[in-house]
Amino acid sequence: MTKDTVNIETLSAHIADLPCDEKFLNRELSWLHFNMRVLEEAENKVHPVLERLRFLSISGSNLDEFYMVRVAGLRGQMESKLEIRSADGLTPSEQITKVNEMAKVAMNRQQEVWRTLKDEMQTEGIAVLGADDVTADEKLWLEGYFLDNIFPVLTPLAVDPAHPFPFIPNLGFTMALSLERKTDNHGVVALLPMPHQLKRFIRLPGKDIRTISIENLLHLFLDQLFPGYSVKGSGVFRIIRDSDLEIEEEAEDLVRVFEIALKRRRRGRTIRLTLNAKMPKDLQKLIISRLEAEDDTVTRIDGILGITEINQLITQDLPDLTYKTYQPRYPERVRSFHGDIFKAIQAKDFVVHHPYESFDVVHEFVRQAAHDPDVVAIKQLLYRAGSQSEIISALIEAAEAGKSVTAVIELKARFDEEQNIKWARDLERVGVQVVYGFIGLKTHAKAAMVVRREGGELKTYAHLGTGNYHPITAKLYTDLSFFTTDQKIVRDLNKLFNYVTGYVEPVGLEKLAMSPISLKASLMANIDNEIENALAGKPAGIWVKLNSLLDPKIIEKLYVASSAGVKIDLVVRGICALRPGVKGMSENIKVRSIVGRFLEHARICCFANGEKLPNRAAKVYISSADWMPRNFDRRVETLVPIENPTVHKQILDEVMVSNLKDNTQCWTMNKDGTYSRIIEEDSSKLFSAHTYFMTNPSLSGMGTAYDAKDGDA
Repeated sequence: MTKDTVNIETLSAHIADLPCDEKFLNRELSWLHFNMRVLEEAENKVHPVLERLRFLSISGSNLDEFYMVRVAGLRGQMESKLEIRSADGLTPSEQITKVNEMAKVAMNRQQEVWRTLKDEMQTEGIAVLGADDVTADEKLWLEGYFLDNIFPVLTPLAVDPAHPFPFIPNLGFTMALSLERKTDNHGVVALLPMPHQLKRFIRLPGKDIRTISIENLLHLFLDQLFPGYSVKGSGVFRIIRDSDLEIEEEAEDLVRVFEIALKRRRRGRTIRLTLNAKMPKDLQKLIISRLEAEDDTVTRIDGILGITEINQLITQDLPDLTYKTYQPRYPERVRSFHGDIFKAIQAKDFVVHHPYESFDVVHEFVRQAAHDPDVVAIKQLLYRAGSQSEIISALIEAAEAGKSVTAVIELKARFDEEQNIKWARDLERVGVQVVYGFIGLKTHAKAAMVVRREGGELKTYAHLGTGNYHPITAKLYTDLSFFTTDQKIVRDLNKLFNYVTGYVEPVGLEKLAMSPISLKASLMANIDNEIENALAGKPAGIWVKLNSLLDPKIIEKLYVASSAGVKIDLVVRGICALRPGVKGMSENIKVRSIVGRFLEHARICCFANGEKLPNRAAKVYISSADWMPRNFDRRVETLVPIENPTVHKQILDEVMVSNLKDNTQCWTMNKDGTYSRIIEEDSSKLFSAHTYFMTNPSLSGMGTAYDAKDGDA
């Protein structure tokens, strides 16, 4: 190809002809690489020891969910003989083999890290005891604790022809014992399932922090559980079952179907069985057989099972061993108007950067709407709201005050379905118009509308976010909350609500783009514009921040852009199927991942638009959507243009630049899908995006202080 013949079509044809395994990385393996980055933070001594323990616990819970959902799906495809190949060309069985190999490495690494952290915790005054480490006085106290708090809820179960092997629920943690009756040497196998209500670690009394796991505690008192028997061998095992909901799409009553599906989840097939490596071989064989566990689902662990539960060891008694408490700032933009959210939005658009700025602003938006006599209607999309949701309480108050309230509740929010069903019923009782959205689409957009009567006219205020209306995750996830009265945006948003509640497909959208209608096409058009600029010799660049990048067509389009000379910087926290830095395909693409104190969650995309990034003419968007097929095709999502100069500058020049500048919690992606931690030797050049945002007010958050400095925008 000569320069004169190069155009989008020729570049696209070249990329389309490349083999799939050269263009795409495997989704499942990419996720495992992400979880390895989480695990490596458990070894990063920048963090206090108990925060490293938290990272280790998170790596365990992440892996549990991965097996419950992703591996369960692959195994379902394999057992159904569906030879559906991944984007990189692997069959389900090939993917399971590679996943299990990599997961085994990760689990062995977890045990190594656990042993190291346990030693460090011991040095810092936190002891995790074995059964032999307990003193006589401690054993006496533990016996009382056992008899009062554990013995009453345990149910020993014999396993013999008269007592069939019991059902062990998902995430069930069980002790297996080989017993022998002392009077006649009769052998018995018994199981001790641990109810989820029991704490995994019990703290002993006294000023020192000394804890013991429940399995070690039980070893001290097995004679009281099985009097007249001696223990010949024992071990623990843990089971993970298929937890991917199978929903009958044509069901008339969505709520009823979900309740049935949740019960079915608890009885899913065995996806992963972990056994204590020291368990006697005959016990192992019995458990594997009775749980119908395939060989490739069984893992033997030399260490602690259920590593996710070590987070119970995190104590506030030693504050130096955890992060210093961070108190989110309340934006001065709102304080400038004495806390009146609506006056603040009337003055101009603003964005709140969570968790550095308080999520209370979002709560106040709905609370003030509920109490304001001039508000006539509230519309709210809810994907996850949490068990202690102030949003739900405010919507109930608004309905009781006679306002028109509509709540779109997504029942298919994985692992939050039961909570969402409860909220739906609570809201319906007080007269809220509850809508469950589409059967075939998840409503994943994060948005709220408040319609207010002002001077004889109706004015609409909008909140559009990149994260959920969840008070707990809002303290841990980095997200953006955008408040506006832009009439074009609110008209578009009203069409989105009508689409979800009445299936009225929006026509003539003025500013917003939506999935599954126009979001992907809008992104493609923006990338095409950068390609045209590059081919015309103009500056061209793309900055994107996502949680996941998987969509093959978008990835191919980015390869075309790279081949045309567009400089592309991607900050992708988790899964990334794109191969960066490959000559002739992606040499102009760099991929980074930030893993640290907070979970990066905001979705942002920026297009240079003819000038070098960052610049005031750049097209900047925030979104609820990651760049995945499901977000583009099977979810209701939003892509929101940011045009207010202050907000534009905050997101582009502050948020994105800081993410691209981070060299303390950042990794760069290699072309083979592995990652290398960025190591800055010069301490004077160290920069942490998280620390920067914790210690510096945002442009919107500065309120009139920024207006006075930079001119009102």
